[in-house]
Amino acid sequence: MTLRYRVGSGPFDAQNLSVDLRAGSTPVTATPWHRLTCTPGALCEAESLRLSGVSVASDHSGHTGTGFAAGFEGTGASVSADIDVSTSGTYQLGLKYANSRGGDGRTEPRTLTLTVDGGARQTVTLPTTTDWDTWGLVRAGLQLGTGHHTVALTRTASDSGDVNLDSVALVRPGDPYPPPSATAIPDCRFGVSCEAEAGRIGGTAVSATDHAGYAGPGFVGELDRGASLSTHVVGVPADGVYTLRVRYANGTGGDGRHESRTATVSAGGTTRTLTFPATKDWDDWQTASVPVTLEAGADDITLGCPEAASCHVNADTVSVTGQDAPAPPPHVALGGYRRGLDGVSGGSPVVTTPGLLNKDGWYLLDDTPSALYDTVTRKVTRRPDHGGAPYQDGYVFGFGHDYKQALADLAALTGPPALLPQWAYGVWYSEYIDRTAADYRDEILPAFRAEGVPLDVLVTDTDFKAVNNWSGWEMDPAKFPDPEGFFDWSAAQGLHNTLNVHPSILASDPQFAQAQATAKGKLAEGGCASGAGVQDNCHTFDFGDPDQLKAYMDLHRTMDQQGNDFWWLDWCCDASQSSMPGVTPDAWINQQYAAARPDDRGFVLSRAYGSLQAGGYSGQQALPTGPWADKRTTVHFTGDTSSTWGVLRQEVGYTPGESAATGMAAITHDIGGHNDTTGLAGSETYVDGGKLRTTYKLPDDLYARWVQFGAFQPIDRLHSNHSDRLPWQYGAAARRSADRFLNLRENLVPYTYSLAEEAHRTGVPIVRPTYLEYPDEPQASAVANSEYFYGSDVLVAPATTPGDSATTSVWFPPGRWTDYFTGKTYSGGATHDITTGLDSMPVFVKAGGVLPTRTHDVPHGDHTALTDVTLTVSTGAPGSYSLYEDDGATAPKSATTRIRYRQAGSRHTVSISPVKGSYPGQVSERRWTVTFLGGEAPAKVAADGVRLSPDAYHWDTGTGRLTVTLPRRSVHTPLTVTYQ
Repeated sequence: MTLRYRVGSGPFDAQNLSVDLRAGSTPVTATPWHRLTCTPGALCEAESLRLSGVSVASDHSGHTGTGFAAGFEGTGASVSADIDVSTSGTYQLGLKYANSRGGDGRTEPRTLTLTVDGGARQTVTLPTTTDWDTWGLVRAGLQLGTGHHTVALTRTASDSGDVNLDSVALVRPGDPYPPPSATAIPDCRFGVSCEAEAGRIGGTAVSATDHAGYAGPGFVGELDRGASLSTHVVGVPADGVYTLRVRYANGTGGDGRHESRTATVSAGGTTRTLTFPATKDWDDWQTASVPVTLEAGADDITLGCPEAASCHVNADTVSVTGQDAPAPPPHVALGGYRRGLDGVSGGSPVVTTPGLLNKDGWYLLDDTPSALYDTVTRKVTRRPDHGGAPYQDGYVFGFGHDYKQALADLAALTGPPALLPQWAYGVWYSEYIDRTAADYRDEILPAFRAEGVPLDVLVTDTDFKAVNNWSGWEMDPAKFPDPEGFFDWSAAQGLHNTLNVHPSILASDPQFAQAQATAKGKLAEGGCASGAGVQDNCHTFDFGDPDQLKAYMDLHRTMDQQGNDFWWLDWCCDASQSSMPGVTPDAWINQQYAAARPDDRGFVLSRAYGSLQAGGYSGQQALPTGPWADKRTTVHFTGDTSSTWGVLRQEVGYTPGESAATGMAAITHDIGGHNDTTGLAGSETYVDGGKLRTTYKLPDDLYARWVQFGAFQPIDRLHSNHSDRLPWQYGAAARRSADRFLNLRENLVPYTYSLAEEAHRTGVPIVRPTYLEYPDEPQASAVANSEYFYGSDVLVAPATTPGDSATTSVWFPPGRWTDYFTGKTYSGGATHDITTGLDSMPVFVKAGGVLPTRTHDVPHGDHTALTDVTLTVSTGAPGSYSLYEDDGATAPKSATTRIRYRQAGSRHTVSISPVKGSYPGQVSERRWTVTFLGGEAPAKVAADGVRLSPDAYHWDTGTGRLTVTLPRRSVHTPLTVTYQ
């Protein structure tokens, strides 16, 4: 990679900073930093300005551009604009804003503080608007001298904030607020692919995200009659004729026609016609081109739609190159992130925010707005204001197609994904239904044991609390009369517990007085969920204030001392937040939970990447501070989805996509979905609102397939909203399937735990999109939403269609692949249809792959030493694997066992090296079982050169599986198994 900067040219922008690299065989030129400069009379979209403590959102209507700056929830939250003034004098700064009912429950005029170049403060009052979809306008007077200025709007300690800002504009007194046609736009450099939505859009055109495959954060849609799209191209080398290219989609338009379309292109005083041939559909992006005559330097190019039949296309990118130069590749994200999938029903594409990995091989991590954190003192300080002068701080990743190296670099820069306690990778049971200690002790756990199904983690949802089941801060003595005894019983049974909490507290709570005293009286009233507002006396917390943070964390202490293992922060509907500038609220509070257990591998079950108050409850939002911190502390639970086949299909691609975009390794979905959509009566009854109600259940096939999917996820957590999730609550076939795959999940823990340690060590996640393992295969990104890798060697393509039998289309990368369940082999570089019943699913092991599992089913992993291990080896190519082990909790010491597979003609050899390293509790002996997949019937089987008798191994003709069981031996003794 080559980075070029014009020395002495000022702040980074598209004209003075560029990157050249290769993405595979494709040369790429990129301009990582796009800096917007506002001039008098120009409309400047707030989402394009410098944001600190404020997020971009689009969940209200009526805004211009791609969205708005949302919230101003915390002290220090700010929006800053670079403004160039050619004539000194009196100006007005206009603000287009919305101000309705805030997170604090109040509807009232709000204030922000306006400064110029860090100087004198001016209070700006923003009256209320009708609702959040109605935008008001206020102005503030300014005296500005000629030259550059930094204008900032900040919520100071004396301001009330809680507003959304759509745009700002500097105008002369008496001049109107500029229309969208006067929007300031960043430069598009000659020879570079530029985002269409970054241009100036007019008429019916809007920024959109409702189709797949676009580059950058979105595309321009609704290009109908009267619409326009303008791009400001800079760096044109000389007067002459060049090629304009537009990446577009042309499906069936609003007029019902699916045909070739045209648009006008105006540049350099001439107008030409650009033709857009029809594409397959709206997710199919192609490129159309037309000659344009430009002048040297800078030019405006405008795409127009003058006729009723013109345009009706979506525009994704725009570029200008020499006539014979190749098209610059678009900046298409691989994967993406969002705070949660709450409310997702499976009917529409899941829109995510782009993260680290992109097809053209580069990414800018803009660190400018982030606060500074001292890892020793654990204190946060704001970035210096530099006297209002322009300031930028960022990291350019130039990785080409080496996506794993990009993730390793990200981990080195921002910290690695957490290695959780080993038990966290087992089976979790969770349900939003009122449970008691007696329920767990006398009914639920005995049922797990009788069924022969493992259980490692009990998740108790919000109803365990007193005095209020939403905001209470002690265990209800009617349900848990002896909390310490309950946790002791759990530990004796090999179980670990987490309790659900919401960040609010009632004034009637017995612990409120102490909490308010610790907070020095600063807990704010209001902004709570309806379930917490029993007496309209609910209070919330500012986690950015040390006193309030201490008050909040102290509320957990009693239950921690009683024996709770970790916490589920269900930051659902309360107004607690962090006022700390430059810190994402989720990341900050999630870190506090993890740090509360310094001697263990502290973590929290929580949402990630945002804040409830900025940008919507669960959706995508571009974070000024980036999504990089949560992976160090958080099991990201993706929220309350609907229980549909569509959601299951979307989750298949979401987990690896989020992992690749952010480096997050520990992601968990509600296995089975959260909200019922079927109305099928379940098997349990409960009382709600004084009425006896019955739980719901999934269709048997959907339940079985979702449990199968969960077996190959980073965290396997059965959960629902009052809907059955246990195997014995379903029909015989689904029950057998769930039993099998929950046991398989438990048996996979040695493999999963090794992958988790690899993620912690290298930054490469547990679940991996296909393009992470095969970056130079075009088909790898095409199938990334339907199949993924579990580690490097196991390809998983979950069945996601109804029926007792399902056919799944599976693309196999180059090489040979063997079905883990049937032993059937497939040649790679091709796509095959795989049919599975409820007793199986499409899982394949790469030739040379080694998959370690427990040999025998166990009720839980915590108290069960790994004394019996089965190595499943896929024949056809050499391979190796390292089994990682430690004490499962603290890992000051660890051990690895190296396994190698070699093949020479008909001779197959597995070599198990002596263990390296040691840790407390390490097993001294182990019984190994080696299973060869995809081979031929053996003529001879030997261990350490000694031929084995036939009763020491088994050949299964139907599956082509050779299983060799060996006597127990020291882990320090090498072992070689051969067959031919």
